[in-house]
Amino acid sequence: MIMKETSKQRVSKYLFSYIGVLISSLILSPITSPLIRKLTLSLSILFMAIANAFCTSLRSAISDADSGVYSPSLPQFTASKLHSSAVFHTFSNSGVAVSRRRRYTVLCTLDGVDSLSPALKDEQESVSIPLPIVQIIQDPECDATTVEISFGDRLGLLIDTMKALKDLGLDVVKGVVTTQDSVKKTQFLITRLDTGRKVEDPDLLENIRLTIIQNLIKYHPESSERLAMGEAFGIKAPKKKPDVDIATHIHVKDDGPKRSMLYVETADRSGLLMEVVKIMADINIHVESAEIDTEGLIAKDKFYVSYGGAALTRSMSQVLVNCLRYYLRRPETGEESY
Repeated sequence: MIMKETSKQRVSKYLFSYIGVLISSLILSPITSPLIRKLTLSLSILFMAIANAFCTSLRSAISDADSGVYSPSLPQFTASKLHSSAVFHTFSNSGVAVSRRRRYTVLCTLDGVDSLSPALKDEQESVSIPLPIVQIIQDPECDATTVEISFGDRLGLLIDTMKALKDLGLDVVKGVVTTQDSVKKTQFLITRLDTGRKVEDPDLLENIRLTIIQNLIKYHPESSERLAMGEAFGIKAPKKKPDVDIATHIHVKDDGPKRSMLYVETADRSGLLMEVVKIMADINIHVESAEIDTEGLIAKDKFYVSYGGAALTRSMSQVLVNCLRYYLRRPETGEESY
């Protein structure tokens, strides 16, 4: 319904205009006495107050109408008749400035205090979570197994991780700490307490890897979103898992006359190292040592292997690759199907 200007509104508008012109003439007239000027000035102030109150009531009505609120100060309108476009049209024609309101949701911070919504905060944190990396390195020139851990710049002294590794029967010495491209890398030198030599047993190497990852998830829960173990032990499982077929790469090459180096890159999961070792044991391939590299959801492992005391032949290498590819692409393969 289009609201039309009532006779009262027209009279009020013309009356205000007439009084304004009259007051201005009296104040500016040179024949007006000082007393009349003071009286006229007082009347002008009163007139301005009345006009301001009138305009304020109109703006209040418009504001309430635009926001869908019924204003009892305008009895001639009902709530259903206060359509914003009609109000805008009517009061624009009467000379009253009207603006259409829009509601916006604003995400901002005040004095450095984070006031973002929880959903947006979770999304930003997910994007900014660094890649957790655990590497177990077998350097032939070093008498100890080297373990390197990095998680952006978030790792501390890792005292609890060192204690957990010592509980596995290991002698743990903290090595160098380096920083490259805002990534802090912490190294440990590990030897067996019973022999004083580096760790070459694949079962123990897997326990070392799992112990480090479990401590990482425990003291840095946000890392669980970027680790395969986060699905079982973390507070938040990975949102997207790598496709096993796409992520799996297997290569074999000679590492001297007496052994070969097997490289396996695949989707990480608990017990992966022992699964690979078991497959090789079933075809009589001996594992001398291994290097473990866990980069988020991907495992990149190296195995130094031999067959009959020598490096693998080409045909044996092909058998090994086929066996590993068959089983690694079926992460839920049970014992009965082996």
